[in-house]
Amino acid sequence: MSSNDTPKTPKPSVRLRQRGGAVAEDPVLRQAVASFAPQIVERPLSQLKPSARNARTHSQKQIHLVADSIKAFGFVTPVLIDGEGEIVAGHGRYEAAKLLGRETVPTIRLDHLSQDQIRALRIADNRLAEHAGWDEAILKLELGHLVEIDFAVELTGYETAQIDILLSDAEPAPAKADPADVLPEPEEVAVTRLGDLWLLGEHRILCGDARKREAYETLMDGERAQMVFTDPPYNVKIDGHVGGLGKIKHRPFAMASGEMSKAEFTAFLKEVFGEIAEASQDGALIFSCIDGPHLHETLDAGFAVFDALRA
Repeated sequence: MSSNDTPKTPKPSVRLRQRGGAVAEDPVLRQAVASFAPQIVERPLSQLKPSARNARTHSQKQIHLVADSIKAFGFVTPVLIDGEGEIVAGHGRYEAAKLLGRETVPTIRLDHLSQDQIRALRIADNRLAEHAGWDEAILKLELGHLVEIDFAVELTGYETAQIDILLSDAEPAPAKADPADVLPEPEEVAVTRLGDLWLLGEHRILCGDARKREAYETLMDGERAQMVFTDPPYNVKIDGHVGGLGKIKHRPFAMASGEMSKAEFTAFLKEVFGEIAEASQDGALIFSCIDGPHLHETLDAGFAVFDALRA
C-alpha cells in the first residue's frame, strides 16, 4: 500500500439473533405436543396453586362476573395446571370457584410442556384473545335477541349502559303502535299552569321548575325528603321519536329535548340534583332514571353533588 492510499475503516461486525420456536427445534417436544390428548380431571381446589409469575390481574368485580357466569352456565372451561398443580391459565376461574364455595374444579394437566413453554403459554392464553375483534352488526343482533327474551344479558360481560349504547344505533323493527297506547285528544285546553299546587289527601303535586328553590319550598311545606325518584328529560328529541315509533305524538319538554350539548346537559342535571339535595335529609336515597347514551352526564353531575353513587 502506498503512502497516498487511505486505510479502509473496518466494517462493524453484526450479530444476528434468531428467535426460533422451542417446539420446532426440539423433536422430542414437537412429538409431545403433537401427541398431547387433554384429559379433564376434577381436582380439589386445595391441590391447585396460583402462580407467582401470573401477569394477568383480576379485579373483584371481574371475579364476581366470572362467578355469575359459572353459576349460569356451569364450569365449562377447565383450569390449566402444570405437573405440580401450579395454575397455568384460569386464575380468575380459580378465584371465582373459591368465591362460590366450590371444593373441586375441572382441570387439564399440561405434562407435555417444558417450563419455558408454560411461561409463554401463560401469557399467550390471555394476550392472543386481545387481538380479536367484534362484528358489531352480529353483536347487536345477538344482544338484541337476549334483551327481547328478557335474558340476564349482563352475564355476557356487557353492562346495561354499554348494551344501551350498542343498541341505540340499531334501526327499530317495523311495528304498529299498540292501540292501548293511543290517547284521545283532550276536549279542552289543559288548565294546570306553572306554580299550581294540587292537594290529593296527604299527597301534594306541584307543577314547577325543578331548578328553582322556591318550587321545592312550596311542595315540601317545611318537610325534607327521605327518598326521591326523578325521571328527568334525557336530552333526546321527543316529537316524532317517542311513542309508537313516532305514531303517538308527544310535545317536547320545555328543555333538554335534544338541543343541549354534553356540557350543557351535565350542568342542567347538576343544577337539578343540587336543589334535590338541598330539599332532602342527610342520608336520603335519590333514584334517577336515564338512558345509556347519557349515563356519563348523569354520573358526572351526580358525583359533583352527592356523597355516593350506585349505577
